[in-house]
Amino acid sequence: MDKVMILNGSPRAPRSNSKEYARWFAQVCPSETETYAITRDNHLELCRAAEHCDHLLLVFPLYADGIPVTLLNFLKTLEEHPPRHKPTVSVLINCGFLEPEQNEVAVSMVELFCKANGYPFGSVLSIGSGEAILNTPFRGLVGRKLKQLAASMARGKGRRLKVTMPLPKGLFLKASTSYWENYGKRNGVTKAQMETMDIEA
Repeated sequence: MDKVMILNGSPRAPRSNSKEYARWFAQVCPSETETYAITRDNHLELCRAAEHCDHLLLVFPLYADGIPVTLLNFLKTLEEHPPRHKPTVSVLINCGFLEPEQNEVAVSMVELFCKANGYPFGSVLSIGSGEAILNTPFRGLVGRKLKQLAASMARGKGRRLKVTMPLPKGLFLKASTSYWENYGKRNGVTKAQMETMDIEA
């Protein structure tokens, strides 16, 4: 049976949405899975573990239109310490934008890494409205796509999947603005402060 190594590449892995997506994928995946969070200190350990898997699933959020530095630093180590048996690399990415297409640059970055380093590239699940969708009735849409992702990886047939909340953009923007304003209030931050470009030292 194929073995899937799931890597959570979120900078806030222990309390991230990526952790929830990784857990959910492991539940629906027909293959054996092992899940790890990427930390500053475990890169070599993960490179050694990759030697014993057939599939490597990178689960991470979109950061500034690209991959987060947590994952980027690991990929640098993986480039320097590749396993002899190179697993097929797949991607499960989520972003806070409504449009899952916003993730395409980050996915292309992983594809480029695979091409440059001789890793087969597998399937992609691109999730829009990533944080919000987990707490809505649309959660089931994600579940179906996760099952499709797991099935495509098990069959070795690369697929490009995407999912988001089926809402008008204006309604999504209004709801997300309200969410962040309330989030700021709970943390003592005003709307004006959130709109400034100033960053506290």
